[in-house]
Amino acid sequence: MGDKASAKATMKKAGVPTIPGSEVLIASVKEGITIANKIGYPVILKATAGGGGRGMRVVWKDEEFEAAWDSARAESGAAFGNDGMYLEKYVQDPRHIEIQVVGDQYGKVCHLSERDCSIQRRHQKLVEEAPSPFMTEKLRKKMGEAAIKGAKAVKYEGAGTVEFLVDKDRNFYFMEMNTRIQVEHPVTEEVINFDLIKEQIKVAAGIPISGKNYEPTMHAIECRINAEDPFNNFRPSPGKITNFHSPGGHGVRIDTHVYTGYVIPPNYDSMIAKVICVAQTREEALSTMERALSEFVIEGVKTTIPFHLKLLQDPNFRAGNFTTKFMETFEYAE
Repeated sequence: MGDKASAKATMKKAGVPTIPGSEVLIASVKEGITIANKIGYPVILKATAGGGGRGMRVVWKDEEFEAAWDSARAESGAAFGNDGMYLEKYVQDPRHIEIQVVGDQYGKVCHLSERDCSIQRRHQKLVEEAPSPFMTEKLRKKMGEAAIKGAKAVKYEGAGTVEFLVDKDRNFYFMEMNTRIQVEHPVTEEVINFDLIKEQIKVAAGIPISGKNYEPTMHAIECRINAEDPFNNFRPSPGKITNFHSPGGHGVRIDTHVYTGYVIPPNYDSMIAKVICVAQTREEALSTMERALSEFVIEGVKTTIPFHLKLLQDPNFRAGNFTTKFMETFEYAE
């Protein structure tokens, strides 16, 4: 499941809805253009070993294909040591909704509801929440069943995430599977009172899971705090943290490794903390997050806290009216 082209083929064989595209890796520009014309533009080129939005290019017409192909392959080769590419129909203005699953060595798989990860920039997630404000009981049931079917098809063991794109009509398509604990796992833990790390350890020890599916009973939101300047094209801001004070209180969880005096190196991903807020309703969770972020003090480096505070004031975000294209029109000048 770590190879995206193979994963897609496996899911399609298992009966999980997949986006139309190449059945195997594309061998040439000519082959890619032929497939693109067959399924119709726009299409998206994806690195089979990719992640974090690298090695991905949207193509709108034949004339753009070769340049996008060369660029995507070069980026993928440099980032992952693998320049293999596949192609899919580009789903415009979708939601990015993922289903958390857990499987054991005895063939049982359960789902732990969904997370909405649609607020992202250049395919990098910025905010995650559970449940999705776009979700219905019917859709959750169908997506949960599809995720379980896919995980069972590969005899999956441990915690993993089946990621889907969901269009405006609530049609959903398999995108990829993350075969690990993800950054956004705390929002799932908070809404179903479930420790995914402990469950992962139990599965590894051969302890069977209950097989019970979970539905959210609370609402949780996670904001990723990065050492970046959001008002300067999210430019990384490594350096020494001169003052660090994290918020607390009811419904506030902080996951971090930094402290006053910590030096953020320039070599790695810029995320330095996660703020997770949970409440009975989405509106209450948003208000708690606003309070927590306003009390969060990180000095010495630039962070994305001001960006998140502006996002929380946006009426469309507050209303749950957003897709993966939200950041293309969101204005967040300092």
